[in-house]
Amino acid sequence: MRASLGERIGNYTLLIVFGLFALGPIVTIIAAALGPDDAGGGTSGFGNFGKAWEIGHFGTYLRMSVAVSVTVVVVSVLFSILSGYAFGTMRFRGASALFYLFLIGIMMPTEAIVVPLYFDLRTLGLTDTFWAVALPQVAQSVAFGTFWMRAYFRSSSRSLVEAARLDGAGHWRTLWLILVPPARPALVTLIVLVFMWTWNEFLIPLVMVTSESLRTAPLGLAFFSGQYTSGFTLLAAGAVIVGTPVVLVYAFLQRHFIAGMLEGAVRE
Repeated sequence: MRASLGERIGNYTLLIVFGLFALGPIVTIIAAALGPDDAGGGTSGFGNFGKAWEIGHFGTYLRMSVAVSVTVVVVSVLFSILSGYAFGTMRFRGASALFYLFLIGIMMPTEAIVVPLYFDLRTLGLTDTFWAVALPQVAQSVAFGTFWMRAYFRSSSRSLVEAARLDGAGHWRTLWLILVPPARPALVTLIVLVFMWTWNEFLIPLVMVTSESLRTAPLGLAFFSGQYTSGFTLLAAGAVIVGTPVVLVYAFLQRHFIAGMLEGAVRE
């Protein structure tokens, strides 16, 4: 059933309005980053990015963010596949209770656990280390990843699993050779979401580390803004530098990300 001309005009009008609301702040930040330095630095255009990069030590912060994000994505996606397969295809005593325990990791905000988590990690001697930033985010990401992959595996083709078992394949071969290859859209969606959440995480690095070499990009941007409260241009340039990797990852994996979201929308 085709929409009428009035409905199409209304739909496009709403899309344009919401698009302007979404793109407006981005355009403003980019325009400010390319404008003349309002703090009197004498730079403009792409020179602002070079100056912000040098003064703000964003190279160090970006390396730390990349290391943390890659570690969290790899470890949490691997654990999510394994736990999602267990909850989605196996029946064992206490499965429901254990799964709901995983869901607490999704429902519990970081603000509620960061203080006791700090004291636990301090007892273990892990504060102000790389693992103090990575491990809490792995735990949070595995909670969501388990929920996400469980939904996929529960709705996967049972005939493929049964055929693999009739051929003598164990759980390990069934998972990695039969179920994981078709799950690429769901896995890419999980990877993009975990990467974005990890890259943008601010509170955990703020509480867990004090060394400048262990600051992530969002935390480094916050300290950078404290040094340049009188000028907005370099702050805008720093914000563009910090936000660009997430945009690039999403743009590169956009097709698979949307496919995974749509696939998840029609699954039970």
